[in-house]
Amino acid sequence: VILNHDLAGQVRGLSAGIQPQPKVADGAIEALKLAGLPTGDLYPKDVEKVMNESIDLVVTVCDNAKENCPIFPGPVPRIHVPFHDPHGEPLESFVRVRDDIRNRLIPAIREALSL
Repeated sequence: VILNHDLAGQVRGLSAGIQPQPKVADGAIEALKLAGLPTGDLYPKDVEKVMNESIDLVVTVCDNAKENCPIFPGPVPRIHVPFHDPHGEPLESFVRVRDDIRNRLIPAIREALSL
């Protein structure tokens, strides 16, 4: 959501996990809403659901994903930008991670894709 909002018209971000939770964390939804971002169509997706999409860059954001990320078809560049997992923590932790994503991930993607 953050990526698609902040880089609208430049990228189309897809989010998927190796072992996704059954639902998007309430804290994540609330942190996005506080930033005025849409949350209506968010749901956890397994990485297998995006394997056949046209992908120009794979971004891993946790060490487990970095180590266990599947091989995507074709030569796809990868970057790793780790973030704290606020699962089970108070809303403030989710807000900090949201802001960290904007401060570190967006610039890393701009650089990796030469935007």
